[in-house]
Amino acid sequence: MTDIKDTVAGPLEGVRVIDLSTVVMGPYAAQILGDLGADVIKIESPADTVRVGHYRTTPGMTPLNLNVNRNKRSVALNLKEETDRERALRLIDTADVLITNMRPGALHRLGLSYDDIAARNPGLVYAHAQGFRSDSDRAGNAAYDETVQAASGLVDIADRALGEPVYLPTIIGDKVSSLTIAYSVLAALLHRNRTGQGQLVEIPMTDTLIAFNLVEHLAGHTHVPETGPTGFALSMLKGHKAVRTKDGLACVMPYNPQNYRDFLTAAGRPDLAEDPRVNGDAIDSADHEDLAALLEACAPALTTEEWAEVCAKHSIPMAPVLELDRAHDDPYVRDGHLLDTVEHPSEGTVRTIGIPLRFSATPGSIRRLAPVAGQDTEDVLAELDAAAR
Repeated sequence: MTDIKDTVAGPLEGVRVIDLSTVVMGPYAAQILGDLGADVIKIESPADTVRVGHYRTTPGMTPLNLNVNRNKRSVALNLKEETDRERALRLIDTADVLITNMRPGALHRLGLSYDDIAARNPGLVYAHAQGFRSDSDRAGNAAYDETVQAASGLVDIADRALGEPVYLPTIIGDKVSSLTIAYSVLAALLHRNRTGQGQLVEIPMTDTLIAFNLVEHLAGHTHVPETGPTGFALSMLKGHKAVRTKDGLACVMPYNPQNYRDFLTAAGRPDLAEDPRVNGDAIDSADHEDLAALLEACAPALTTEEWAEVCAKHSIPMAPVLELDRAHDDPYVRDGHLLDTVEHPSEGTVRTIGIPLRFSATPGSIRRLAPVAGQDTEDVLAELDAAAR
């Protein structure tokens, strides 16, 4: 059982972030900043989408909420009421960063647009995340992770590689955008600290994922005229997948001819190690699909642990497949504190996801577990009133 720390720590100590966002993209970004030491105040309504769903003890305290709202204080305000809206504005006046994914029309109606806020707090970094960029004809369209996967080309990649236009089974658009919000905010804070000037930072989910996907998948269309098709060839191969060992699943990735020869010999097929396809200076791209099938056929010769030993000995890239149901028992996860058991004030014993970053001088910390909606309203507003005196 891990104890939650009470002291503020991390490289962002002294930075205040107002989290005026819902679902995952904005809240996860704000949590990352909180993990790094920022004082994050979440302004929310009890109808926050992320709080809808299964809970164990307290309504709204869903697994998703527990995983994206730690290291925050929660203030419940109804922004449609003048008194609460003015309280929200006063809180934003004290902030270094505002993160929101509200639609532009709603922000204008509430007097919370960038122009409205910059007039009051010109040094604020205003991070606005939305599905599509504000100067496009899709600016007002609703966006969910699936629509972003489609609009960014990820569904096309899946269709070409798998023969079916499936969505990736993780909310990659939201989470990649969360990371983009976090690093964009840090860059804007660095500029603000040099010049005193705040700014609007717009993070469109679709644009972010298009750029993310095209790093390798622009491929032959990088050149003009094109020198080949789009799509990173190795990733698009049939058979580009983990393999079944004697007792489980693993990624075994021979990367060069010597890797393949060592793999085939360990699998009990030294005869195949003499194959011309694995005896040149490099693997011919035309042979990748055949070799993937060979890899799959030979992998059951050894257990996952045996393959781990063979691959470590011969410098063959390899990793066992992490089974999510057993992640908390995995030695790598456990030893790295990537999942810890903690005691939540209202929810009892829960698992919390660790901080994956390591700072030698200013480590982040988990100081607060996800709050019940509005639990810090009185304390935060009292601080605000005291500061105004």
